[in-house]
Amino acid sequence: MNWDAAKSGEFRAFIEMLVSKSGPFITNHFRDGSWNLELKEDATPVTEADRGAEQILRGLISQSYPDHGIIGEEYGNEREDAEFVWVLDPIDGTASFVHGVPLFGTLIGLLHRGQPVIGAIHQPVVGQLCIGDNLETTLNGQSVTVRPCDGLATASVLTTDIANVRKYQEAAAFEKLQRDAKLFRTWGDCFGYLLVATGKADAMLDPIMNPWDVLPIIPVLRGAGAVVTDWRGGDPVQGNSCIAAAPALHAEILRTLQP
Repeated sequence: MNWDAAKSGEFRAFIEMLVSKSGPFITNHFRDGSWNLELKEDATPVTEADRGAEQILRGLISQSYPDHGIIGEEYGNEREDAEFVWVLDPIDGTASFVHGVPLFGTLIGLLHRGQPVIGAIHQPVVGQLCIGDNLETTLNGQSVTVRPCDGLATASVLTTDIANVRKYQEAAAFEKLQRDAKLFRTWGDCFGYLLVATGKADAMLDPIMNPWDVLPIIPVLRGAGAVVTDWRGGDPVQGNSCIAAAPALHAEILRTLQP
């Protein structure tokens, strides 16, 4: 069966239901600090909120779409070769979450035959839900787009962690990008991509990403009119990094980043 864009409405409604269940759970943990911080084998942080939220999402997906697959950060993969596969990051930005900073969110994406067809960024504390299907993106039900930007000289550019740029990409080229940008901030993780998709910032870059970090945001950004690639300009679906920006700015960023 081919992807039917008419199913976008069905899956948008389902995503709204998913976050209506996971959002209050995450928000309660965020506000009362009822979690214990652990480090996973890769030294990244995890809490009961991460694990509990993913359990909520997995349970609801399995009830409604038992033949669909799931790729999740905390509990691994199920039926990842299925025609439809959900991609979950229950708290993207756990470091922000545990420090009481609301620059985090829940990422939910749906792949059809390996390609991202719908995705969502949900920030439960501030009540923002951004959903996109590659053709249109909405914020709390209202259509949004990236904002026009002539180039780096007028751009607000974001990333998650500057240290990761130095570790995984060409540092000197990125430092030039920082100098050329009008404004540079680390308003990162999925919240940075939400800011780009809703026209509040101009570009967001991450030098290293996992599938659950990048696959859900692709339909959101494309639906808002952004160009999305990996760090070298390649297909972000196959990559492990991301650059997202309006078309002209994206091209200038790519030129600047190449050593």
